Amino acid sequence: MKKIYLLILMLFISLNAEVLDGKKVFETYCWGCHHQTAVAFGPPFSEIASKRTKEEIEAYIIDPKAMYKAFGYKRTVMTELKLNDNEREAIAKYVLSYKGK
Repeated sequence: MKKIYLLILMLFISLNAEVLDGKKVFETYCWGCHHQTAVAFGPPFSEIASKRTKEEIEAYIIDPKAMYKAFGYKRTVMTELKLNDNEREAIAKYVLSYKGK
């Protein structure tokens, strides 16, 4: 029983750490224009998460100029960020954690 409890605790910690990494990337690169659930210069993560897949979010981060046209946006595009694969994946997962909020 004790092993099961430890396994569940370790799983919870690892899942929570994944979201915390995304939050750190958000605070470093995205917070100036995006907020989790409120409109700022860019749309809130809750809105993005309701419309986009993980792959679409990562593609937008990689090449916002190409993707804004594909998504049908009419406003100025997001600044191009030089994030590595792990940072893009972490922020995409963090954004998607707001789906339904």
